[in-house]
Amino acid sequence: MNVFMLSLVMLFVSIAIAMIRVLLGPTIPDRVVGLDTINTLVISGMILFGVANEDVIYIDVAIVYALLSYITTLFIAKYLEGGKI
Repeated sequence: MNVFMLSLVMLFVSIAIAMIRVLLGPTIPDRVVGLDTINTLVISGMILFGVANEDVIYIDVAIVYALLSYITTLFIAKYLEGGKI
């Protein structure tokens, strides 16, 4: 098992731990932070996979995914504050 595969396995374990926070979080902001953590770990996994395969398309997809994740987090925060979307 090379270093990239070991790193991907560690990312998947981290995603599983964050998923527990999303499912069992005592408050809604805890769940949102857990979801944001999962998105960040997925982005890291895409970049790591792109570097491992020496393919730039995964990094481009990771950038777009990061932008959409950021916008989604902003909308959820706005909704939790009670503002209109």
